[in-house]
Amino acid sequence: MVTLSAFADEIHPDLTVQMDELEKNGIRYIELRGVDGKNVKDLGKDEVKRIKEQLDQRGFGISSIGSPIGKIGIQDDFGPHFDDFKRIVDTALALSSKYIRIFSFFIPAGDDPKYFRDDVMERISRFVEYVEGTGVILLHENEKGIYGDTGERNLDILRTIDSPLLRAVFDPANYVQCKEHPYEDCFTKVQEYVAYVHIKDALLENGRVVPAGAGDGDVKRVLAELFKAGFDGFLSLEPHLQAAGTMSGFSGPDLFKVAVDALKSILKELDVMWS
Repeated sequence: MVTLSAFADEIHPDLTVQMDELEKNGIRYIELRGVDGKNVKDLGKDEVKRIKEQLDQRGFGISSIGSPIGKIGIQDDFGPHFDDFKRIVDTALALSSKYIRIFSFFIPAGDDPKYFRDDVMERISRFVEYVEGTGVILLHENEKGIYGDTGERNLDILRTIDSPLLRAVFDPANYVQCKEHPYEDCFTKVQEYVAYVHIKDALLENGRVVPAGAGDGDVKRVLAELFKAGFDGFLSLEPHLQAAGTMSGFSGPDLFKVAVDALKSILKELDVMWS
C-alpha cells in the first residue's frame, strides 16, 4: 500500500479548488509548494494557521513541504536563505508535515561542481543540524543544475552527510533532463536512501515532461524495485504537463487527471494498492 500525494498548485492557485480536484482523483495529501500564487516560504503564521484549518475541515494532510530551500546559487548570500529555512521548518511543524523538500544549490554555468563541494556540504549540514530533535526529515531532490543533480553527486551528498534526517526524493524526470538513465545511473546508487518519490517522467531526446510511463524515466522499473524492497511511502505527482519553471509547474485539472490516471495504471500493472 502506498499513499498518493500531489503538488496541488499544479491544478489551481486556490486551495479550495485544489482540494476539490484532488478529491475527485482520490488523493488526500498535498505536497505544499504554493497557495494563492504565494510560495510556501513566504507564508506568514496566520496564513499557515488558516491553511491548516482548511485542510483539517476537509480531511487533507500534508505529505511534505515542497520548499525552494537550496534553490539559490552556491555563491549567493546564505544568511537570508537560512532564515527562510527556519521559517519553513516552523511551517512544517504547524502543518504536521514530517518532510521538507530541499535542494543542493545551483552551480555557476560552466564551472566544475567539485570546486563547490565543500560549500554545499557545509550548508546542507547546517540544515540537518537545525532539524535535529524536531521530528522533521529533509528530502534532497535531484534538480537539474544543482550540485546533486546526478546519481553520483546525489550519493556523494547522502553519504557525506550520513544522517537519518537527510533522505532522497527520487525524481525520474529531473535525472532524464540531466541526460542520465534514471534506473542504471541513479536509482542503483541511491536506492537505500529513497524515502519519497516524485511522479514525473520525461524524454531523453528533448527533456519534455510527459505522463508517467510515457518517457525515459524508468518509472515502472524504479517503482517495482522500491515496492520489492518494502517501500510504502508517498508517491507525489508533479506532472508539469502544461508548463515547467525553475520554481514551479502547472498542469491544470484536465492534464492533472491524465497524470493521475497514468500513475494508477502503472500501480495496477504492479499489483500495488494505493490510498
